[in-house]
Amino acid sequence: MSESIRLAKRVAEMLPCSRREAELYIEGGWVKVDGQVVEVVGYRVQPQQQVELLSDAALDTAEPVTILLHKPIGVDASVDGAEANPLLQFITPDNRAADDKSELTSLQRHLRDLRMLMPLVISASGLLVFSQDWRVVRKLVEDADKVEQEYVVEVTGELAPNGLALLNHGLTWNGKPLPPIKVSWQNETRLRFALKGVQPGQIKGMCEKVGLTVQSIKRIRIGRVPMAGLQPGKWRYLLDSEQF
Repeated sequence: MSESIRLAKRVAEMLPCSRREAELYIEGGWVKVDGQVVEVVGYRVQPQQQVELLSDAALDTAEPVTILLHKPIGVDASVDGAEANPLLQFITPDNRAADDKSELTSLQRHLRDLRMLMPLVISASGLLVFSQDWRVVRKLVEDADKVEQEYVVEVTGELAPNGLALLNHGLTWNGKPLPPIKVSWQNETRLRFALKGVQPGQIKGMCEKVGLTVQSIKRIRIGRVPMAGLQPGKWRYLLDSEQF
């Protein structure tokens, strides 16, 4: 039986190009083996296997990606920058939103050095951001207090007199007065919060102070990027035209 060789060596001989250039083609998702994209540099192939380079292959430096995920309730996303984030189980080709307008091919390298930004507690759901892009990280970490977030909050209970006005301005949290925020009713049981610099437990605590019990919290927007029709557990790439 013929011996296998490393895919990078096969690509280098086929083009021809340097071994390092061959590795870059493979890491970039530009190489197919028997019709399937292979991104593993150390992958080994048999002589009879078909290896091809995609027609639009390029050696340009890969641009960092940002991924938007609709976090389901019950999955922990409370620790920023967690190394073994359980939410990465959702970022697979099968879970990609069908209406993702990005032309990017889903690649394994898109999962490297992904940083989770603006965490959500385990009982909350909604829009969550993962990014490799330092510009996005800086915006949502260093300038987080300047980025407005929007939440839909399901509540029960009887609202205290002047309670809605107090939610908008007049409550304290951790011993300090809260700045004015935007709170309004969407229906009889659902409130909309639009606020900056939200702290863990703040929305639940605010509701309790005016006689309401929170049943669920869903984040539907971060800055200028809405969750829109993204379904629970589904993800998509941030488009070049979108900015937080």
